Amino acid sequence: MCVSGLSGSTETAQDQVSVGIGLLAGSTVMLLTVVWGSCIILGKCDLQNSIAVDNQDTKGFSLVGSGVSTDIWTSYSAMIMAVSVLPFLVVQFPQVTHSASGGHLAVLIGLIMSIFLLIAYCIYQVYQPSIQKRRIAFAKCKHIRSGLLKYFTNENGGLVDNRGQLNREVLYKLFKSVDVNGDGHLSQSELRALVVGMQLTDIKVDEEDAVSKLMKEFDTSGDDEVDFEEFITGVSNWLEEARRAKIDSPIAGNSNNYIHDYHEETKREHYLLGDEGGEDDDGNGVDHDVRGTTIKAVLLLLLGTLVAAVFADPLVDAVDGFSTATSIPSFFISFIVLPLVTNSSESVSAIIFASRKKKRSTSLTFSELYGAATMNNLLCLSVFLALVYVRGLTWDFTSEVLVIVIVCIVMGVFGSLRTTFPLWTSFIAFVLYPLSLVLVYVLDYRFGWS
Repeated sequence: MCVSGLSGSTETAQDQVSVGIGLLAGSTVMLLTVVWGSCIILGKCDLQNSIAVDNQDTKGFSLVGSGVSTDIWTSYSAMIMAVSVLPFLVVQFPQVTHSASGGHLAVLIGLIMSIFLLIAYCIYQVYQPSIQKRRIAFAKCKHIRSGLLKYFTNENGGLVDNRGQLNREVLYKLFKSVDVNGDGHLSQSELRALVVGMQLTDIKVDEEDAVSKLMKEFDTSGDDEVDFEEFITGVSNWLEEARRAKIDSPIAGNSNNYIHDYHEETKREHYLLGDEGGEDDDGNGVDHDVRGTTIKAVLLLLLGTLVAAVFADPLVDAVDGFSTATSIPSFFISFIVLPLVTNSSESVSAIIFASRKKKRSTSLTFSELYGAATMNNLLCLSVFLALVYVRGLTWDFTSEVLVIVIVCIVMGVFGSLRTTFPLWTSFIAFVLYPLSLVLVYVLDYRFGWS
């Protein structure tokens, strides 16, 4: 579209942008409504304590008893998608204010903003895995601390007395039980035995890393051993952290035991970060042939670019020809028909992942949908804005922009505020699609917002 728009006449360029905006709007709306809702239905599992249980689907089509769960990173992707509509709002501002002179400047500002956000989004995607790794490590360490507190309490009774003070007698007995050789200090081997004896089975624990972190937290003197006073100080800090934690989790229940609640909350935090032991869904190892994978990726990108270069222009011509022959506006063809083709790869991929009925695959599914919509809002919009600015075209797509903004903000905010989606949420997405079509039709052909 960009090449055809730059080389052809002004009328051709304007027509290219019109078809492109229709395709952009239709693609984004379809991904976030029809495909999004379908993935909820296909990926649904039984909900227990507001969490979907992997590979367990016994409640049928229960609107509140079945659904899907995603990790917290998927919520961040939804939030980013909602933010990515900002360039649309900037470009549309002169039409909202009925300013005839600011349109060209608004297009330039929107172009710069969309390119800047695109670069920022790419940088985030590059560094996000390392950020995720650090946050998972922190959450795992926090969960181990809470697990130790719960273990200490179960094995030795209350760690605090009736006045809320540390029970030194109980802690001393606990210290002596861990101090196997009785030298008055806890060594790394004794801490390792403590971690193993805790039997923390709900997460995958690297024992050496856990022992190293425990030693670092307890050993304030730096002698690579933990005496009783250091042990008291460390446990006291953990208890204070547990008291300060504000528990607001359906997993924690109504228990008045703040140590139990703290442990359940740290387990939930770790779960939401999506760490599942690093195993692939199919049980296969990860291909570490970086060079081969890179070469394959580059070749596939070049092949895709070649296919687009060969078929993009005839595709737009076919849309124009079909529109002329049927007297159907080209916008509606690009808005309804073309997305069925252009979204096929994302749709098939999303449906395959969702049907595996696992939180990890579901997270990948919705992250892909949010990511595709984000790239539509940034990369595709950048191309169209560049074409409009260079050729001096007219930006008059109020209804299309309104539909994109409404759907992206509604689904983006909805997806960023929760990580569990019961089956009833799919109907919200399904309803948005016909409402979008009706809205565009009414605004374009009843109110003349074209």
